[in-house]
Amino acid sequence: MTDHDEGRCIEPETATPRKDTRFQKGNPGRPKGARNHVTRMLEELFEGDASEIGKAAIRAAKGGDVAAMRMIVDRLAPPRKMRHISIDLPKIETAADLLTAQGLVVEAMSKGEITPDEATEIGKVLEHIGSAIERRDLEVRIAKLEAREDF
Repeated sequence: MTDHDEGRCIEPETATPRKDTRFQKGNPGRPKGARNHVTRMLEELFEGDASEIGKAAIRAAKGGDVAAMRMIVDRLAPPRKMRHISIDLPKIETAADLLTAQGLVVEAMSKGEITPDEATEIGKVLEHIGSAIERRDLEVRIAKLEAREDF
């Protein structure tokens, strides 16, 4: 039964509670590399026809089918998600170091050495470093306050 007012499932009083066996010792789940049954079924379905399907897609692309062209190009040369970039940043130990590093990232972006998206990702890392510096500084201040005798 479902309680529609609160969107939760109500078990009848006679129902026996189920034992949750997920993530327990002896239940490792699906083995590494195991594929979903739908994936296996599709692989079997296309196993003999993959070559024909590929040739048909190429014929459609050559015939002007833009969707087929896009599919083929995306498979042959997928867009890069990430690339390795190298920027000389100072060792970051203080908030002042962090500001210097952020300035260098903005400068690299303005020169076209990195994209705005890459600068944003680097900025996120720098933000995490800034949070860690802030936490460390707060811990030091708290320790000093707690060490005072008149506390």
